[in-house]
Amino acid sequence: MAARATWKGFLRLGELVCAVGLYTAVSASDRVSLHMVNRKTGNRLSRRFVDSQTGKVVEREAQVKGYEVDSGDFVVLEPDEIAEVTPKGDKALTIESFLPCAEVDDLYFDRPYYLRPADAASQASFAVIREGLRSKQVAAVARAVLFRRPRSLLIRAYDEGIIATTLNYDYEVRSAAEAFEDIREVKMEPEMLDLARHIIETKSDRFQPESFDDRYDAALAELVRAKMEGRATAPPKPPPAKVVSLMDALRESAGMSGDKKSAGRKPGSTKAGSNRAGRKPAARKLAARTRKAG
Repeated sequence: MAARATWKGFLRLGELVCAVGLYTAVSASDRVSLHMVNRKTGNRLSRRFVDSQTGKVVEREAQVKGYEVDSGDFVVLEPDEIAEVTPKGDKALTIESFLPCAEVDDLYFDRPYYLRPADAASQASFAVIREGLRSKQVAAVARAVLFRRPRSLLIRAYDEGIIATTLNYDYEVRSAAEAFEDIREVKMEPEMLDLARHIIETKSDRFQPESFDDRYDAALAELVRAKMEGRATAPPKPPPAKVVSLMDALRESAGMSGDKKSAGRKPGSTKAGSNRAGRKPAARKLAARTRKAG
């Protein structure tokens, strides 16, 4: 594998142990990256820490971390004090329990990683764990110290490898009851629900992540290209907003106003995502264009 592992250690299930590596599964490196520059000189700006009271720059050796206990009142924590409470990892990803995949609440998902054997000697043990998860259709909950913090991870079989997803702590997930507490009960006409079902049925499709467009990134890339080529960069005008009733909006969405033929359209017939597979992100195309121009 060409990529470098972000963490190396051992996957442990009881007495079964194999060397593994974690590889980042999601990366934003292909997005268009912008920097702050000096408008007058065009030079890139550097960020420095400044004392909020004196306004003077504080050099690295004088910088320490602190916890704010009151407005402007901090408890200072020295580097050796923080190091003392930082958990010491044993480089082990220890499986503690198993649960049905259907019971996993993805609200707790944090960041996915590819997990694969680190050497040839570990492939047999790795395959036993992977196929055990697959055959029982379960996920495993494992614990490890990753990047100086104890983390729980969800382990799932995926193709020839394993996906290890770090999980949010319970205190990090905000209450759904609080988020939805002021949503009032709505009494709807039966036709509204029938129209909603019809819209869902006619727009049913497969999960096609290759069809998900990052329109902001593409627009940034086009803006940079236009500036490089000296072209005009006028933003497109948004279409005028239409004011319609909820029932009219449902009927129009279901294709029942105007062109009635569209109401019988087959699911996925308007999708154009299939020809997008393999399309490079805008940032990567822009970088290739820039290199060619240079």
